Amino acid sequence: MNELRHKIRTIQAAVTKPAILVIGDLMLDHYIIGGANRLSPEAPVPIVNVKKETYTLGGAGNVVQNLVALGAVVTVAGIIGDDVAAAQVIDILSNEGVSVNTIIKDSSRPTTVKTRVLAGSHQLVRVDREVTDAVSVDIEDELLGKLGDYIEQADMVILSDYNKGLFSPSLTQRVIKQANKYGKKVVIDPKGLNYEKYKGAFIIKPNRKELMEAAKVEKANSIESLQQAAKVIFEQTNTEYLVITLSEEGMLIIDELAYKLLPVKATEVFDVTGAGDTVLAAMVYFMAAGLSIEEACELANHAAAIVIRQVGSASATIDEIIADMEKS
Repeated sequence: MNELRHKIRTIQAAVTKPAILVIGDLMLDHYIIGGANRLSPEAPVPIVNVKKETYTLGGAGNVVQNLVALGAVVTVAGIIGDDVAAAQVIDILSNEGVSVNTIIKDSSRPTTVKTRVLAGSHQLVRVDREVTDAVSVDIEDELLGKLGDYIEQADMVILSDYNKGLFSPSLTQRVIKQANKYGKKVVIDPKGLNYEKYKGAFIIKPNRKELMEAAKVEKANSIESLQQAAKVIFEQTNTEYLVITLSEEGMLIIDELAYKLLPVKATEVFDVTGAGDTVLAAMVYFMAAGLSIEEACELANHAAAIVIRQVGSASATIDEIIADMEKS
């Protein structure tokens, strides 16, 4: 553990930071927060007296913010609409120091916005504004045309798939093949049932439920059943590793020959929201900095422990990860 802490301090002190390209579904999380102490006379629903509204990045943007918190140099690519929400997404990313040159505006679709109405800490309703149809071939070609140099310059590439229409099988395969051509490792946060489109990726990081559904396995409660489900995905994708997040149980690293279970580091679990994005960001950041997958996942596990002790999406810094390691 002391050796790993020393490695992290060396990474932290390095002048050159890992350069990560995040390609993913970008969205805006909109919160309307207020109080509710009476029902509407128009319908049996509470009236919310709005106290404040906030906007934060959602989807792949949460991965980006986790990487920024660790100190990475981040470029983000994706599709947004040509609307007010798009401008907000660009503003937030730019203020974080993130390169947005590879974000494409598509006027035929809105920027994905998830609006949550809360009375105190109680969520009353969520309203989604989105189009999840596949992006057009023209938009796909435009995005790929911009990506070439950035893939070549990146240390690693993340595909953050939220099933919002960006990752068609053709686009996904074209990106992975281009990254492999440049010798860049691709790490996938998957969504949906078609894992064949991720063929050629270095790591695929599903949670337990996503793995079960994609592998068509009814129950994956034991290590053996998870390995059986993983075998199906290995056959479909030829990926090197599966990293399966198991919520409050931690995570499992599987290759075709062996597995390693990393129990969760948190003593208290308040909210697992965004923990998968934190794991993804920390794992890729530390691998891009030269650590092994086992070391990177160990640190990602500490990062996840930090964020699940907090309510809502959060991120972890290197100093917080080191402090968490010293406590355990």
